[in-house]
Amino acid sequence: MPLGSQTYGLEIDDVQYLVNGNLPLLARVFRPKGKGPFPVVIELHGGAWVRGDRQNGDSANEALAREGMIVVALDFTSPPEAFYPRSLMDIHYGIRWCKTNAQEWNGIPDKIAIMGTSSGAHLAMLIGMRPHDLRYSALPLLTQTGEVDGTVNAVILCSPVIDPLGRYRYAKNLRDDCTAPPGLADRVVPMHDQYWGSEDAMAEAAPARILARGEPVALPPVLLLAHSEEDAHPTPDRVEFVRQYRNVGGLVSEKIFEGGGGLLAGGATKGLSLREPFSDIAREALAVMSSFVREHIG
Repeated sequence: MPLGSQTYGLEIDDVQYLVNGNLPLLARVFRPKGKGPFPVVIELHGGAWVRGDRQNGDSANEALAREGMIVVALDFTSPPEAFYPRSLMDIHYGIRWCKTNAQEWNGIPDKIAIMGTSSGAHLAMLIGMRPHDLRYSALPLLTQTGEVDGTVNAVILCSPVIDPLGRYRYAKNLRDDCTAPPGLADRVVPMHDQYWGSEDAMAEAAPARILARGEPVALPPVLLLAHSEEDAHPTPDRVEFVRQYRNVGGLVSEKIFEGGGGLLAGGATKGLSLREPFSDIAREALAVMSSFVREHIG
């Protein structure tokens, strides 16, 4: 269902953008049929860094594409095939791949936004802050025009797991500032362990902790959308990230919807649901995302 007054027909294709060993990695590309050029948005699925694929966000990606933006949903390597930081290597390569293909897609080649949900939002923010990290940029991409970098011009976070270590300790009820719902540890702790391997790795890749350590970072403008109550994503971590990002001069626009989102098993509230049939909150969230993209990348 369209969000605005002008909508576009779409071409939707699955394209191989990278191979990890014998594992092909696909991108689902949503392209508006129109004059353009259109802004390009890369989408990263959630799933506690372990589950999910490029099809998770089909409903929202199609809705945004019909508004006049090219949306590229990436598959990336996850356990048991590989662990942190391999997914960031795939995503960094995917950003550069999109830049090299944007003109052919009738897109704007020199500006890219990235968005994600839950753990995908965490990965989006991490890559946005560390576009020149040598670990993340380790996969070469040769082009006729020379080197392409992995910088992004805007980041959209939907119900982010913004601090892996904070959520890990929260799920285990090791924090004094918030209490996890029953059953959360059984669902998420094994996936944290599988992807990260250690608490040190979780801390090393937590955006607010990166900022608190004074690590040099890029500061693309951020849009953060969430419910005010999300049992799967501790509110203090979201608040601390926003505080730290703004403290170093970063721009964060927040859209916080009152109440909780949909339900996880056991009755815990999860994050924003951007799947059809769209709720009023989902439609408002998508409209805010569309406006943010147009403001920052065209």
